[in-house]
Amino acid sequence: MGVEVTPMFSTATLVGWVIALVILSAFFSGSETALMRVNRYRLAARARSGHRGARLAARLLAKPDRLIGLILLGNNVVNIAATTLATVLAIRLGVQPAAVVFVLTPVILIFAELAPKTVAALRPESIAYPAAVIYYPLLWLCLPLVWIINAIANGLLALFGVSTEDESLTSLNSEELRLAVHEAGHLLPDTHQTMLLRVLDLDSITVEDIMVPRAEINGIDLDDPWQDIVTQIRTSPHTRLPVHRDDYETVEGVLHLRKVVPHLLRGDLDEDMLRSAMMPPYYLPEDTPLNKQLLNFQANHRRMGLVVDEYGDVQGIVTLVDLLAEIVGDLQDNPMQGLSIARDKGDGVYQVDGSANIRELNRSMHWKLPTGGAKTLNGLILEQLQTIPEPGALVKIHGYPMEIVHLRDNVIKTVNIRTRAKKTAHEIKHQNS
Repeated sequence: MGVEVTPMFSTATLVGWVIALVILSAFFSGSETALMRVNRYRLAARARSGHRGARLAARLLAKPDRLIGLILLGNNVVNIAATTLATVLAIRLGVQPAAVVFVLTPVILIFAELAPKTVAALRPESIAYPAAVIYYPLLWLCLPLVWIINAIANGLLALFGVSTEDESLTSLNSEELRLAVHEAGHLLPDTHQTMLLRVLDLDSITVEDIMVPRAEINGIDLDDPWQDIVTQIRTSPHTRLPVHRDDYETVEGVLHLRKVVPHLLRGDLDEDMLRSAMMPPYYLPEDTPLNKQLLNFQANHRRMGLVVDEYGDVQGIVTLVDLLAEIVGDLQDNPMQGLSIARDKGDGVYQVDGSANIRELNRSMHWKLPTGGAKTLNGLILEQLQTIPEPGALVKIHGYPMEIVHLRDNVIKTVNIRTRAKKTAHEIKHQNS
């Protein structure tokens, strides 16, 4: 006589367990994507503000190998359990166990993988923070098993030279940080975004790029008549002037006019008093990056430096104002400043001095002349032609047609730059009609 065995779980209970395990699998899959995709910097800000879920998520992500080990352990356990229970359910219903693969695979793929991961990728914070509240105590409960699994996995990774302690994998380089600033454009005012991008560019710009060339330095020549020197001090638009002899071959110091103005007003200023008021000259190499020079100005308590080349010859000067202008833009209130650099002659033609700094032209006129080589317009044209041009010569650089207007002593003094195509006779006739 046979003995009838009563099943431990009813068919309805098995179905309920399979559904519950698929939901758990969806939780593990979605929360993994959410925690890995959550913005680390926004997470850190929320954690500092006291958000409990953000604090726990930050702690979990500090050891990502442990977190991933816990998630994969839980996900695999529930998937295996769901497959096992589904097989038992198939046998009870008289269905071939092999059919479980064809039924359960799309169910897990769609409902436990694709759908939850898609939602988590779109809304990582709303899933990551609640999940962290569950994972944090669960990690401590399963820590011994997770530790063993991670020890084996990390040992295998070490054989391939991969270290889980490499912090450079999560840090941003300058290009990635620049991209992050661009992507945050809708969160920042345009002026703030521009300043942040300019700060990031400081390491690629040298003092040579922004210096006032030697020929344009306004300084005091001690070989000039004393009355001319006094007049220069009275009328100087600058507060600091280099004091030199022999066209800057010998720079004796830098004079802050504030120190001599009282003596100038009393009429007792002489050369000895002027020398006693001077500061020693401060020299800086022409290839010094601006971010480093900003720190050097601060450390040396200076606001102006003399730029020298590899031979020690003075090439120009750089002031703190020049450097700050690279970050915040031009510090002058004159709205016609761009026109003083490039004089509008009409029909898209601008007359520019050959000594004009290319970076200043680009910034003031919103042009895109190349800045990788020569620093002045004269140097850019000579670099392109590889010869001294004649007046009237034409050259096209980076899409800008240029006409040499005037030269003196083999130096290009004036250039006409066309910013748009010249109108044809047909276009002029059509405009006048």
